[in-house]
Amino acid sequence: MKPQTHRISIPVIMEVGPNKLEELDRYILKSGIKKIVLFIGEGIRDLFGDIIFGSLNRNKGLKVLEENECDDNSMEYITSKAFSIPADTEAIVGIGGGKVLDVAKYVAFLRDLPFISVPTSTAHDGFASSGCSLYINGHRTSVHARMPYGIIVDTAIIKKSPERFIYSGLGDIVSKITAVYDWLFEEEKGVTRVDDLAVMIAKKSVNSIVRMPYTDIKEDFFIKELVDSLTMSGIAMEIAGNSSPASGSEHLISHALDKMTLKPQLHGIQVGIASYIMSLVQNHRFKRIRKFLSDTGFFSYVKTLKLNPDDYIKAIDMAPDIKPNRMTYIHVPEYREKAKEVIFEDSILKDIFNIK
Repeated sequence: MKPQTHRISIPVIMEVGPNKLEELDRYILKSGIKKIVLFIGEGIRDLFGDIIFGSLNRNKGLKVLEENECDDNSMEYITSKAFSIPADTEAIVGIGGGKVLDVAKYVAFLRDLPFISVPTSTAHDGFASSGCSLYINGHRTSVHARMPYGIIVDTAIIKKSPERFIYSGLGDIVSKITAVYDWLFEEEKGVTRVDDLAVMIAKKSVNSIVRMPYTDIKEDFFIKELVDSLTMSGIAMEIAGNSSPASGSEHLISHALDKMTLKPQLHGIQVGIASYIMSLVQNHRFKRIRKFLSDTGFFSYVKTLKLNPDDYIKAIDMAPDIKPNRMTYIHVPEYREKAKEVIFEDSILKDIFNIK
């Protein structure tokens, strides 16, 4: 193997705090960008249109060349948009949830333009990563784009979003514990080589939030810490050049659930449950994950979803086929059996799956 070197992209704009949506024009202009194409998620105009357009249209130095409201993340839609936007576009701005951000991110990638990410929820780390989840030939597919040039998060907006999105973000961030352990396991097996800096940042991303004091998951400081942690997760993947520091066996279980269930839960909800399962299998920091997901109310929320344990049993068996080139704990038959066993043995899992 050749020696590893780092050539990475990181955000130039990083603004996180209350009422940041009201200052969009200022943050975009200060980076020298004057002409943008805007992609907004379905329903975002009704919820925050006055704030968004009040900011973007008040300064004559900033020009919105085109506005697109979209809920279609098919490759056909994206390519048609990418090659029809005005030639003098200087940046793509995406505002909304994961779907529209992925569309805007990939349009920017295809046109070799900066992408500014303005999420209205923190359901997972996609708003701060180079990855996209798109529909290609009718199937959800993960593809690589590039890191956002800018990330602007209005914590006042995040606080107003349904709590399930915050729980999803919490589930996604704890997955870095099991993902890093899987990555180190793969290195031990001679399958890959770990990037130590990516490991350090992935660990910092989760440790900073699971160890911080708080009284409410909707506190400004807690929301900011969640955003910062998810952003660090995105940077860890950028350093590694792949998703390994942030996505291991727990993500493979979630991807399997996406394929086999008619109505999958939010990505981070599935990942959070799978992370706890795999932490028990790995015998690694499961007490920390259990305490964090219990104290934040994640497990209490998950219990209301009336999940079917059989779905997780099937997903565990299917998981290795999602990425057969990897060698995480879930790829080892004896650990798959252990993962299925703990669902019926662990008191927390029995409770959330309503197993008597």
